[in-house]
Amino acid sequence: MDSLSRRHLFGAAGTLMGALATLSVLGADALISEARAQGPAKDRLVIGISLEPPVLDPTKNAAAAIREVTTPSIYESLGRIDRNGAIGPGLAESWSISEDGKEYLFKLRPGVTFHNGEPFDASMVKFSLDRLFAADSTNPAKSLYTDIDKVEIVDPATVKVTLKSPNSFLLYSLSLGDAAIMTPKTAPTNDKSPVGTGPFVFKERKEGDSITLEKSPTYRDPGSIKLNTVIFKIVKDPSAQVNALLAGDIDAFPGFQAPELVERLKKDPRFAVVIGTTEGEVILATNNGKKPFNDLKVRQAIAHAINREELISAESGYGVPIGSHFAPHNKAYVDLTKTYPFDIAKAKALLAEAGYPNGFEATLKLPPVGYAQRAGEVMANQLGKIGIKIAISSLQWPQWLSEVFKERNYDLTIVAHTEANDLDRYARDGYYWGYDSPEFKAKWREVLAATDFTKRDELLKEAQRIVSRDAVNGFLFQLAKIGVWKKDLVGLWENSPTPQVDLTGVYWK
Repeated sequence: MDSLSRRHLFGAAGTLMGALATLSVLGADALISEARAQGPAKDRLVIGISLEPPVLDPTKNAAAAIREVTTPSIYESLGRIDRNGAIGPGLAESWSISEDGKEYLFKLRPGVTFHNGEPFDASMVKFSLDRLFAADSTNPAKSLYTDIDKVEIVDPATVKVTLKSPNSFLLYSLSLGDAAIMTPKTAPTNDKSPVGTGPFVFKERKEGDSITLEKSPTYRDPGSIKLNTVIFKIVKDPSAQVNALLAGDIDAFPGFQAPELVERLKKDPRFAVVIGTTEGEVILATNNGKKPFNDLKVRQAIAHAINREELISAESGYGVPIGSHFAPHNKAYVDLTKTYPFDIAKAKALLAEAGYPNGFEATLKLPPVGYAQRAGEVMANQLGKIGIKIAISSLQWPQWLSEVFKERNYDLTIVAHTEANDLDRYARDGYYWGYDSPEFKAKWREVLAATDFTKRDELLKEAQRIVSRDAVNGFLFQLAKIGVWKKDLVGLWENSPTPQVDLTGVYWK
């Protein structure tokens, strides 16, 4: 998607006469006609999403869009993260932890069946967890599970997980889609034909258009699920998102991508506009393993060039400034926005000290999401003021995942990291920004080993300070969650403590 200026967004969204033409391009007329034929309106929900999931298996790819569509609707994990970020029972109905924090005993939920008819038991849990930390594991979140030493089947309804060392985030990690419980029979093909234990079963995918789920006949509590059909409709362009909402062809956009149009939608009595928080730290991700960004002074210069107020203004004020990779609403947050205050003169001086008195050229590769496109234009202008001449390259999501995230073929990029507790990325070997700090890794080991959560919070603050001091990335703002949906729709989450769209409590009035 080409870069979109705010002027373009206003103009596109303001032209109501173009709505039907836009919808025709999207193929929404055909979508809704098909959906209406499937059942009564109160049993069906059409959800708009901005990014298309590259696959439908969260254990194979890090894209948040996969988790939004598949967890916990299709896949479930041992624990379950609720709308407040708390961990409750999932496929495990209870658990106990040994005094030394190294043994977890999970009691599994009875009466659970996979969508293909297989009964759920401890063997599936062992299979799924063993895959997480195996030497040949390709799970993008593998590092979260490397403290696991072994997984044992105590009986068909009980599993024991033994750790090499205590890990205070283990329960949270075992509640993520990355730790989804799967059956060996379908795991190889779950990326295209997902099979899980959740309340919805995969029906079909139309590449580039939509993903359809239907209420699962095998779900253990079918009466609790009020929707029979859920269609995730892919609408990438922010102006098209508005048009789809106004035309009534999309029922909800839990992650609305045009903040400058929020006030307009608030005035429309058909919609609820709900502003909440996310775990998404929007960062100017920087390739620390590539010259000149491997030079701390260059990264410090970039940090001093960042005007967060201007960046948040481009989001129509929806955002909170950050100075490290941590959410401001977390009780362990420490405000580090003044570590490198906005100072153009200081930024230029640091560049000169690093050997770049006239600046240099760099490429900014952007994913196709509204916040990144808007922030990209602002950042290019801000860095230009200190002599860094930015060429913007807009990528489609699969390109971004390949070139930037996997191959590390980039200088700079802008992206929101939307998972909670993701400060651990700075301790990961081979992660895409190429940061390798023995000091941070040692501190993170202390964080994981802390069983006293008050002590852990203090350690988390120290870890934030290390990342901020090292100016690993440009820390921009915390992404707001802007939800827009029809007023008679109940149960969608206000906040986003984890990147998922939980449909279990959603219904029409």
